[in-house]
Amino acid sequence: MTTFKKLQEHHNIQELIKSTFDADLALTGNWGCSKEKATIIEAIPESMTLSQLEHMVTSIRAYLEMNITQEQENRYGGINANERAREESRSEEAVFNKVTYEITAMKEDLYSTFIKEYKEDYGKEDFDLNEHFKRRQEATLTREVVHYFEVSRVQ
Repeated sequence: MTTFKKLQEHHNIQELIKSTFDADLALTGNWGCSKEKATIIEAIPESMTLSQLEHMVTSIRAYLEMNITQEQENRYGGINANERAREESRSEEAVFNKVTYEITAMKEDLYSTFIKEYKEDYGKEDFDLNEHFKRRQEATLTREVVHYFEVSRVQ
């Protein structure tokens, strides 16, 4: 089974996200791998809900873990995060969301091959769409990821 290293702590994840993804998000803290290293949401962009922002941050983390920090031959593409469970915990000090996501992806080179095949062959008589998607499903890696968010400032 493929394993991915946890991202290194970064002194300013807001700055890293801005420079890497051109997204200006009001975040502090860490990558949310544990409650103690939660991603702290300082504010929610006007055009988003809290769950949309959490999904975006989790997708960024997954892309960093599965693509950007990997050697070329180990990179994954077609990375998708789907929320599976959510728990809120409150204390006098803080409010936390523990969100469980299912992350799906496939090796980047395989993903590119499947996309090319689909674009070139879709609609042709000998193209078996069901077989194409069956092979894509078989090539897909699925992993479960928990992301902790401290959301006290936006409650």
